[in-house]
Amino acid sequence: MAAYQFPLKLSFKILAVSPIISVTDASGASVCYVKQKLFKLKEHVEVFTDESKSQLLCDIHADRVIDFSASYSFTDPDGNAFGSVRRKGMRSLWRVHFEIYQGEQKLYDVVEESVMTRFMDGVLGDIPILGILSAYVFQPKYNVIRASDGERCYQLQKKPSLLDKQFELHEFVESPDDITVLMSAITATLLERDHS
Repeated sequence: MAAYQFPLKLSFKILAVSPIISVTDASGASVCYVKQKLFKLKEHVEVFTDESKSQLLCDIHADRVIDFSASYSFTDPDGNAFGSVRRKGMRSLWRVHFEIYQGEQKLYDVVEESVMTRFMDGVLGDIPILGILSAYVFQPKYNVIRASDGERCYQLQKKPSLLDKQFELHEFVESPDDITVLMSAITATLLERDHS
């Protein structure tokens, strides 16, 4: 798959009945599009190349009903697996922590930078007027750290926005894992959307 032009912008339509995510690159070109069916994340999510949904990019499948240890695998249109993401159990109650795998090999840890930022964003975000202000003050960041050497390779950051939720995915080290990290970011933000 072609290399992406970072940063990638992830936009979540919060007024839609079911979650809609569009991802664009630094030039504004479409990277992928997801319209999740209600209550279907635990089963299957289709990711398309754009809003027309004419070309499938990949599928996201859960290995079980949603729980703290569910694993979400990514397959290309031919059914070939290219990665997975898993929530790190009880640790995720206090600080978001996911692990990204290729087969059985752990590639990255996704770790929230500040528990307090996420907490304040989650609490104030649901309060009228204060929610608008919190969107501009509290922007949680999630570092994607390479498991082999601890180097930060990517960062997902919430951006100020009123009409939808927006995140930017930045790349700090060139990597062949862009698509796996992007699908992991989409999956993690879908799972954490009520708190982010």
